[in-house]
Amino acid sequence: MTAKLVDVIAVLVFVAIGRRSHEEANSISGLLQTAAPFLIAVATSWAVVAIAKPSGTLVPAIITWAVTVSAGMVLRNLAFGEGTALSFIIVTAITLFVLIVGARLVLARF
Repeated sequence: MTAKLVDVIAVLVFVAIGRRSHEEANSISGLLQTAAPFLIAVATSWAVVAIAKPSGTLVPAIITWAVTVSAGMVLRNLAFGEGTALSFIIVTAITLFVLIVGARLVLARF
């Protein structure tokens, strides 16, 4: 499994958990609509990492997480017209840190 696939899975898991906790419909289209700003952001993070060329496992993972959260919030608000309450930003940052950085560290270990 590649780091990029891990990142996409992390975003989809985050969105699925969020949608379920808010009792939103479990449709694929709803999941993808909610995930879209974060999927675009995670793809953007890969470009940033490719340009920066950081070494190791931890620094690329942290860059991926930081760009995914920040660009995802900007896209969610400006391009998708969804809210970005402070509590949502905090939950997103913590959850995606665990899912992206944690999963990449586990992947690198095995």
